[in-house]
Amino acid sequence: MERFDYIIVGGGSAGCVLANRLSADPKTRVLVLEAGGKDDWIWFHIPVGYLFSIGNPRADWMFETQAIPGLAGRKLAYPRGKVIGGSSAINAMIYMRGQAADYDGWRQRGLAGWGWEDVLPLFLAQEDHIAPVGDHHRSGGEWRVEHPRMRWGVLDAFSAAAEMAGIPVVADFNGGDNEGVGYFQVNQKAGRRWSAARGFLKPVLTRPNLKLVTGAQVSRVIIEEGRAVGVAWTQGGEAFEARADGEVVLAAGAVGTPQILELSGIGDGGRLSALGVETARHLPGVGENLQDHLQIRPYYGVTGVPTMNELYASWWRRPLMAAEYALFRKGPMSMAPSQLGAFARSSPEQATPNLQFHVQPLSLERFGEALHVAPAITVSVCNLRPASRGSIHAASADPREAPLIQPNYLSTAEDERVAVDAMRLVREIVAQPPLARFSPVERRPGAEAQTDDELLAAARTLGTTIFHPVGTAKMGLESDPGAVVDARLRVHGVRALRIADASVMPTITSGNTNSPTMMIAEKAARMMVEDVRR
Repeated sequence: MERFDYIIVGGGSAGCVLANRLSADPKTRVLVLEAGGKDDWIWFHIPVGYLFSIGNPRADWMFETQAIPGLAGRKLAYPRGKVIGGSSAINAMIYMRGQAADYDGWRQRGLAGWGWEDVLPLFLAQEDHIAPVGDHHRSGGEWRVEHPRMRWGVLDAFSAAAEMAGIPVVADFNGGDNEGVGYFQVNQKAGRRWSAARGFLKPVLTRPNLKLVTGAQVSRVIIEEGRAVGVAWTQGGEAFEARADGEVVLAAGAVGTPQILELSGIGDGGRLSALGVETARHLPGVGENLQDHLQIRPYYGVTGVPTMNELYASWWRRPLMAAEYALFRKGPMSMAPSQLGAFARSSPEQATPNLQFHVQPLSLERFGEALHVAPAITVSVCNLRPASRGSIHAASADPREAPLIQPNYLSTAEDERVAVDAMRLVREIVAQPPLARFSPVERRPGAEAQTDDELLAAARTLGTTIFHPVGTAKMGLESDPGAVVDARLRVHGVRALRIADASVMPTITSGNTNSPTMMIAEKAARMMVEDVRR
C-alpha cells in the first residue's frame, strides 16, 4: 500500500490546480485519482469539439436528472467531463469570475478570507491574459485567457440592439461589476482549448513526487477514529487503497463529491442507514443546497446574414472551415459555443445584474444533437441567483451507480417571475432596429406566447441546465446545520479531510463557474500548505 502526503480525489478543474500547487514542494508526495480517462481525443482540444463531446460517453459521464416538477416533469441530461481537466475539457471555455458582491456575500456569512479583495489576487495568480490591462488582469500564470478569434455580424447587431435597450457596451466582464454587453474572453491558446489539464496538470506530470491514476473509481474515503487516513478505489476490476499521511482532499465536483462523502459515511444519518452505510459523521447538509443556472433558450430564424447552422450543414463548406482552422487556427472551428454575452437586471429593484445572456450564431434542440439547417441565433438567458434549491445524493452503496440529481428548477415564485421577465427582455432586445434588417422570427417559444402564464409555461419547456452545479457541500459556520465545511474548507467533525471544488460554494456566483472553482482550489492549496507550516 503506497503512502502519500496528499490524496486528491478528482482530476478535474479543481484537482488539476491542487495537483500543481501541492506537488510544487519536491518533498511532498501527491496522488491524484481521476475516474475518467486521458485527454487523448482530438475534440477535447479543438474548440468546436463541444458539439461532439457533450452527450458522448467518451467525454461525458452522461448523468441525467430525476423528473423535475418545475420543468413540466422533464428529465435533463446533466453533462460532466469524463477526462482529466474535467468539465474544462468540454465546457464553453468562458473566462468569468462573477461579481464582487458574490464573494462579499460569502464573507458577510462569517466566512473570513472569502471577500472580493481576498479572492481577486488568487484569480490573478493563475491568469495568463493575452493582453493584460489595468488592475484586473495579469500574464504569466497557467490559466490562459484570450479574446475570441472571430466575430459574427449578427452578434455585432445583437450587441447594438442590447445597447439601444439600455445595456451598456463593455470590454471586460471581469472587473467585479459585469453589467453590460460584449464578447466573452475565453480559455484558449492560439485557437485551441486550454483546459485545466493543459494548463496545470500535464506540465508537472514529470515531477517524481506526483502520481496520476486514471480510470480510478473511488469507493470511499477511509476514516478511522474521526480522521481521513486514505482512499479506496477500483481500477480495471481490481481494488486498491492508498494512505494519506497528511490530508485527503475531495475535488470531484458538485455531483461527485456528495456521493463520495455519503459512501464514506459522511452525511445525513438516516439517509446513510437506508443505503446500508455506517455513519462516521452526521452532516445533514451533504448533497443539499444544489444550485444551478437554468438557461431558457429562445431562438430566432434570421435572413441575410451567415450563421453556424447553414455553414455546418453545407458539405462543401466543412472542408474550407477545417482548412482555415488547420492553417490559421481561426474561423468557426475556433469558436466557443457562446461568443457574445450580456449581463442585465430583470427588474429595477435588482441591486446588481441578475441575468446572463449567452448569444450564439446557431440553434439546436439540445447540446449533443445536430444543429438546425436554417440560419438562426439562440438568445440563451439564465437567472444568475436562483432561489430554488435542489439536491444530489448517492442512489445506492455502489459507487458505479449514477447519483440522484434533483435540481428543483423554477420551484419558487421568485424564480418564476425572473424567468418571465427574462423572456420579455429577450424580446425587447430583438425588437430593436439594429436586428430588423435580418428579419428575426421567434421560432421558440413563438409569438403566440404572450401572457405571463404562457411565457412561464414556455420557460418550463425550454429551460435546461447551463452546466453550473454548485453548493452540495457548502461552506458555513459550525452553527449552520446545513454547512459541510468551514471557511478553511475542512469537513466539520472529520480531521484531515477537505473539499476544494464547486460543491463548497454557499451561493452560486453570478456567471460561469469554472474559473471560480479553480480559484477555490488555489485558495485551498495555500491553506493546506499554511496549516502544515504552523
